[in-house]
Amino acid sequence: MELFNVYPLFDVTPVSAKGAYVFDKQGERYLDFYGGHAVISIGHNHPHYLHRIKRQLEKISFYSNSIINPLQQELAHKLGQMAGLDDYQLFLCNSGAEANENALKLASFANRRNKFIAFNKGFHGRTSAAVNVTDNKKIQAPINQHLEVLRFDLDDLNTVCSTIEGGDIGAIILEPIQGIGGMNEMHVDGLERIRQACSNHGTLMILDEVQSGYARSGKFFAYQYASIKPDLITCAKGMGNGFPIGGVLIHPSIQARYGMLGTTFGGNHLACAAGLAVLEVIEKEQLMANAIEMGNLLSTSLKSHESIKAIRGKGLMLGLEFNWPVADLRKHLIFNHKVFTGSSSNPNVLRLLPPLTIGDHEVEQFLEAVTQSLKNHSVAL
Repeated sequence: MELFNVYPLFDVTPVSAKGAYVFDKQGERYLDFYGGHAVISIGHNHPHYLHRIKRQLEKISFYSNSIINPLQQELAHKLGQMAGLDDYQLFLCNSGAEANENALKLASFANRRNKFIAFNKGFHGRTSAAVNVTDNKKIQAPINQHLEVLRFDLDDLNTVCSTIEGGDIGAIILEPIQGIGGMNEMHVDGLERIRQACSNHGTLMILDEVQSGYARSGKFFAYQYASIKPDLITCAKGMGNGFPIGGVLIHPSIQARYGMLGTTFGGNHLACAAGLAVLEVIEKEQLMANAIEMGNLLSTSLKSHESIKAIRGKGLMLGLEFNWPVADLRKHLIFNHKVFTGSSSNPNVLRLLPPLTIGDHEVEQFLEAVTQSLKNHSVAL
């Protein structure tokens, strides 16, 4: 049997990893400034993470959600404490797509509406409802195109708010910082205006923090730069540092009932152990503060490059926009300087999503690689 060929691949085969580096089968070391789509939050193979998972593996790795799993409550308590959301409820699942799927479902349960607002360049996953609100027709099959979704630009706030005032919108879903879309931000005043409109007209506000959450922006969640309380917050990626886990944080006004949501693997013992390890490392190593410090160092240093048109994002979720497509630059960084970076739906934007544990040395290594690659690119132009 062959693999179903849906992924364009770089000719690199990582076989081990540690901290901010991965190593290929030839022993070459690569600086990871992409974190496998923002997944690697506390660094590859962090000792505490390995210890937590190994210890749990020796006890019990899985049982279904038909029994009591104290690790789930421990994770919910720790997450609520660190995010400042003690009064919220947590539903555990396996991925960002699942988290968004369940958040959309909960919104529809809550107000019995089936019309949604989403944003151009937004990405929320590939499952049925999540892909409906994702701005990419190429990944929507006919079976997926069943929701009524109104789509707007991030800065079209007057139209968004007037649409909510119509009183028939079930939920609005948005990324505070769009990941795949190219690090476009919904500004604080926009978040606050939308929150007010939603509160006034019975519309639920869903914040997709799958990429921007878990300390990456310098706050635990990126929306926390604004003074709002969303109805639903979704997270995944950095939540497990590579172990599949996702979650929906649910406002206390939304009441649970048996059978309302469900999952076989979500919140299993190993996933909870991974999730707890991540939170413990973020707290102990003060990674929110480090994300701000290292993000500021990167942004300040990169501003000196005339070829960089704009730097977007916050903390260690940054997008570098050029006046030309970055595909060749990414290849040059990978194959000539052994540095991983990311692309976006905007072909001119290079995404940076390194582990939150990086320090001055890794930043300097990246800056040197970018400087040399841009010189090479200028010569090629």
